[in-house]
This record gives sequence, structure tokens and C-alpha cells, in this order.
Amino acid sequence: MAPILPKLPQPSPGTAAAPEAISPLRWAFRFLRWSTYLAALITIILILKKSPAPPVVATPQAAASAEQKLTQVQESVSQGQTATLRLNQAEVNSYLANHLELAPQNTLPASEPPQASPSAPDGGPGPLTSTDIDQAKSSVKDVKVTMEGDQVHAYVVFDMHGKDMTLDLVGKLGAQDGYLKFEPVSGKIGSLPIPQSALESAVRQLMESPENRDKLKLPSDVSDLRIENGQLVTTYH
Repeated sequence: MAPILPKLPQPSPGTAAAPEAISPLRWAFRFLRWSTYLAALITIILILKKSPAPPVVATPQAAASAEQKLTQVQESVSQGQTATLRLNQAEVNSYLANHLELAPQNTLPASEPPQASPSAPDGGPGPLTSTDIDQAKSSVKDVKVTMEGDQVHAYVVFDMHGKDMTLDLVGKLGAQDGYLKFEPVSGKIGSLPIPQSALESAVRQLMESPENRDKLKLPSDVSDLRIENGQLVTTYH
């Protein structure tokens, strides 16, 4: 007589199956994917967040002072003399306010919101393209300059697809082979720091592009240009 085996309990039709275990590789993939989304979101937020404008003074009196100094220097140069032009921060900003051709405030049509550039290997925004640079140059709304020691800080507000954005550049001015030279030290788009490699690449594109070479050419009588003790110093011969 064959032995009677006990019946194993059968799962009832309403009993849920055990959840499938998720492999560590799949967890890592999900974490990487959502981390990428989060990093892109943070990058866009920082780019759109305008950095505060530096406190500068621009007055008609300072603009007149800058014009008077420039006239005196030109008279000296016309007489064959070497002359040095020194402009303080107020005079520089007042002169720029009177002579820069800026885009009208809040009159450009709105379009698509700005997109974040592809990320660089170090996690920051990718190198600025020539299209980005051309769009920024064509829609500059405001420029403010501060000078400290031998460095200049340029604060620029520009329109990018209907959205006001800011660019902060800190560096050193100079003259080389008759052209303006700028050595970047640091920079930000909005509140997002620009990696040094991307910053140097963007400045190099601006300085070396054929359409900008003529704009960066200094007058033939300018032999030196620099920031010294918080002043813009230009030497004429």
C-alpha cells in the first residue's frame, strides 16, 4: 500500500504574488537617471536667477568729467606728447551709459524659455556656442562696471528668448599687438558659476572671431590699457 503524502497548501486565487526583487544595477540606473533630471533642473533655476547688480554711480557730472579728460588727452596727443587717461568707476559707468547702444528694456518679444547648455565633464554648464554669444551680444540691456585693484568686474543684463538674464565677468584688461586683451578670472551666468575651461573658451571665441577683431582693435595711439588701483588707465603716445 502506497504511503499517503500530505497535500501542500495551494495559494488562493486572491493571494498576491511576492514582489519582484529589484537588482542593485536597476536601482543604480534609476538613481542616476533622477539625479541627472535634478541636476538639469537646478542648473536651469540657477541660470534664470539673476545675480544682484553691483552698486555703481552714473551721473551727468561724471560723464562730463570723463569727456573733459578725454578731450585733454587728445589735445596732448595731437601735439606729439605722451598722455595718460585715468577714469574712476563713476566716470567709466557714466561714459558707458552715454555711449553704449543698448536694447530697449522689456520690448523684445517673448519666445521659448532658455534651455540649459549640455553639461561639461566637471558638472557645470557646457561651453558656450557661437549662437549663444551672438544672441547675448545683440540684446544687451544694461552694463555696469566695477574696478578693484587690477581687476574689472563687468555686469551685463541681456535678453535671451524674452527672459532677462545676467552675465558676470571678472578679469584683467590689457593691450596686445594693438588689440584689447581680456584675461578671465571668474564668471557666472545668472547665479551659476561658469567652469574656467568653458569661460576661457567663450572669451577666446569672442576675441578671435573675425567679426569682433575690428571691434577690439584699439586706436593706433593707445599703447597700454589696464586697471590700476581701481581705475581704468589708458596710455597714449
